[in-house]
Amino acid sequence: MSSADPPQPPFALRRFDATAMLLCAIVGLDTLGSVAARGPQGLIWMAVLGLLYFAPYGLLIAELGSAFPQEGGPYVWTKLAFGRFTAGINQVFYWISNPVWLGGSLCVTAIATFESFFFPLPGGWKYLAGAVFIGAAGLAVHASVRSGRWVPIAGAVARIALLGFFVVSLVLYALRHGVHPPAAGDYTPTYLGLVALAPVIAFNYMGFEVPSAAAGEMADPKRDVPAALLRGGLLSALLYGVPIFGTLLVLPSEQVGSLTGFIDACRAVFTVYGGHIGADGTVVLTGAGSVLAMVAAAGLIIGLLTSGTAWAMGVSRAQAVACADGAGPRWLGVISARRGTPTRVNLISTGIAALVMVASLALSGGDAQKYFTAGIGLAISATAISYLLTFSSFIVLRRKYPHVSRPYRIPGGQVGAWTVTVLTVGTMLFAVVALIWPGLGVGWFGTSGDPAGYLPTGFEGQRAAYTATQLVPVVLIISLGCLLYALGARHRRTIASAAFTTQPDRGAFVETH
Repeated sequence: MSSADPPQPPFALRRFDATAMLLCAIVGLDTLGSVAARGPQGLIWMAVLGLLYFAPYGLLIAELGSAFPQEGGPYVWTKLAFGRFTAGINQVFYWISNPVWLGGSLCVTAIATFESFFFPLPGGWKYLAGAVFIGAAGLAVHASVRSGRWVPIAGAVARIALLGFFVVSLVLYALRHGVHPPAAGDYTPTYLGLVALAPVIAFNYMGFEVPSAAAGEMADPKRDVPAALLRGGLLSALLYGVPIFGTLLVLPSEQVGSLTGFIDACRAVFTVYGGHIGADGTVVLTGAGSVLAMVAAAGLIIGLLTSGTAWAMGVSRAQAVACADGAGPRWLGVISARRGTPTRVNLISTGIAALVMVASLALSGGDAQKYFTAGIGLAISATAISYLLTFSSFIVLRRKYPHVSRPYRIPGGQVGAWTVTVLTVGTMLFAVVALIWPGLGVGWFGTSGDPAGYLPTGFEGQRAAYTATQLVPVVLIISLGCLLYALGARHRRTIASAAFTTQPDRGAFVETH
């Protein structure tokens, strides 16, 4: 190692680890059904948003992550651009979305998968299953970097193996039973489809910055982050498009549910190994079909678990960095010297996820689909709100720090920089508004359609109730951010008010006992 090389942590994450973390963060298996449920035009809008949002988003993060490689990633970038208070509030949105997602849609989907492939979970057994799921995620995030790196690796392998096996099974199913390809006209993109799909597709594409949030654990973030983004981005697009297309080939669009769509498609294609589909569409698996389906179900649950843990590894560190910097109480900024993880933030995150899980099962009244739609909506909106400032910080940092070395730089000068900023910020703004007010623009200016028809499943005719599930938490998150900032006042008085330097820094206090 030359004297010019950046100091490395005791055990450093490598490019392969960053790519695995990226795959787990971006490829969220809980939302495959949500896109497939909107029919073939979902694939078209995925391609369009892939070009207009996913690609610019990757380019933007590649430059930010390589130019400002401090641990804490999004918090650091936002602080340098807009100051500590704004960055602190923004970071709380980014952080809190993870336990809401983990205890909400990820846990609900995992339980639905278990019940679909193994056996029903009556009464309190659902709570026990949810506790095991969240507890496993908490233990994985709490583990040392040396051990914890295997979690996203296992998740990446599980995704590739599961989706690869699904494709092979789909081919065998098509040869034996044929498929039902959608009509060509069904692929025509419409504005109504965009309004319904933009938030969930944008959420599918989120996660490029997660490795940067743990940049302090990486061997060479300036080189590894851009390389991981390129590899992970291409693999993610493939791992999303193929199973969604396969689901639409196997199941009629009217039978695809946003919660269980991909699960139902898996059950259908696994009948080629043993089982049959009844005249009423009921799937019965037997013999090898039943065994292989259970193996695939275990892989799906692992994929869901590692989605939450990969995100948590990034967002928890970013929150610890924010608190260590004075945007919260000092004790939340402690990093365990033995494990190299933000133990206290992780414990709080696990507790929040457990509360969300209990609330989801207690308040859904048995309607898992209703809570799934509300929970996934809140997770998307919280993350998207935080991205509004994170993406905006890019153009500000170009102006404030023009002389900082940028190993990767978006081509096109200021025109290129403004283009990716407008595309990414604009997409997030549209997603947030479309989530808070489903059916945005439908029926306006004399056009056809009823906005009420775009309320999520389970909230038909209940716009006020659904809007409350999105706006009330936003107010609570802002209040929590302000409270944490107030609790950090004493700590801020003890540290320098200067901005972070542009040299790699772990960014958080390390426990010495």
